[in-house]
Amino acid sequence: MTTIDMSETRSVLANSTSIESMLQEQGVKYALASYVDIHGMCKAKMVPLNHLEQMLQGSELFTGAALDGIPQSIHDEEVSAHPDPESMVILPWNREVAWFASDLYLHGTPFEACSRNILKRVLAQANEMGYTFNLGIETEFFILRDTADGRFAAVSDRDDLAKAAYDVPTLLDNYPVIDELVTAMNELGWDVYSLDHEDAQGQFEIDFNYSDALTMSDRFTFFRLMAKEIARRHGYFASFMPKLSSDRTGSGAHYNMSLANRETEKNIFFDPSDPKGCKLSTLGYQFIAGILKHAPAICAVTCPTVNSYKRLVRQGAMSGSTWAPVYVCYGGNNRTNMLRIPLAGGRVECRAADISTNLYLGAAMILAAGLEGIREGLDEGEPHTENMYEYTLDELKEMGIQTLPRTLGEAVEAFASDPLSKTVMGSAMYHAYINYKQREWEEYHNHVSEWEIQRYLKFF
Repeated sequence: MTTIDMSETRSVLANSTSIESMLQEQGVKYALASYVDIHGMCKAKMVPLNHLEQMLQGSELFTGAALDGIPQSIHDEEVSAHPDPESMVILPWNREVAWFASDLYLHGTPFEACSRNILKRVLAQANEMGYTFNLGIETEFFILRDTADGRFAAVSDRDDLAKAAYDVPTLLDNYPVIDELVTAMNELGWDVYSLDHEDAQGQFEIDFNYSDALTMSDRFTFFRLMAKEIARRHGYFASFMPKLSSDRTGSGAHYNMSLANRETEKNIFFDPSDPKGCKLSTLGYQFIAGILKHAPAICAVTCPTVNSYKRLVRQGAMSGSTWAPVYVCYGGNNRTNMLRIPLAGGRVECRAADISTNLYLGAAMILAAGLEGIREGLDEGEPHTENMYEYTLDELKEMGIQTLPRTLGEAVEAFASDPLSKTVMGSAMYHAYINYKQREWEEYHNHVSEWEIQRYLKFF
């Protein structure tokens, strides 16, 4: 596998001619002008490399009405993809193709309902306040194989362990896929620093270095595409479904967040003299307060599927809990809070988000809420170091601690009623998101499941 010098790549992105020359030298034949739909899934047109200049200028047009959640009708003008040259990567599994994250335009201006544009608008607010939003994502996902009965199973044929977390033999059974994926991530300059087998059979987590939020959102989007393609090369598939089984943990995508001074790049969330002992600054606590205020609405975007809410339950995993929070509270190194401040301090981890998130939208919502907390000097309250699962619902109510939405339906209602949602999304995407997710919930709610047949068919 040829290593690409990304610093050299950045230096030649001044114009389309130098980009094309560099890609030709690498053996690239085609380019993808890629953007995402409401789910954060890649959509694109492919162009031969000799048409790269036109592609970079927005030549590739798309009918928005053909995509999930894009608020356009069939009679509307097409949107055009404007690639971001700095996002360019050569596909590690097919070196004849280069991928560019793109912004959508309409009538010659940024399309309000484009997920990447939505995040960029909120990042501009942070920039005006003097901040850079840094973000790290813990990617949890499954590598699975299809079975003859039309179901699926873990790749490893070892006995199904009651506690599979950190299991070395099972990790090694999946080594060919994991190694190719991690090698590709490091080739792209992402700096993978840890990986392990997680709590459920066939579940993995790969952790890589944080970056600014736009870069991380591009990388997360590309990661899901890359993991699926590499797993497929080995005869398997990668799943980003949040909860595969009721008795095993689900797959999160914990947001690790901090703000840096725009000029000095210094982390302004870090404060070793924090009287609460969490090594977090006043601004960091205000950021937390804003997120707690808007947590139910944020949840509709960071946990965007019907299946997401099978993960956000108090118990249900073999290990004794789901490892996912259900209460709107924060604390230090305590995984039963929605927001956790790790031991080293200086950052805030949102543990509610799952791997199905459209990170552009999730990051936009959570950043906007945090910035509101800073602007308004909101009070975060006291941290919780205790096991929040041990409280009764009545005790939590007396403490003023809210529960995260129990279903996608509840989350969408919270999203619809929170003014922040429309402010962040813009009118068109706000209504499109509500309409799409309400339909998704209603379709599921009206579906008669096998569980119901087994329980009720001959019961009465």
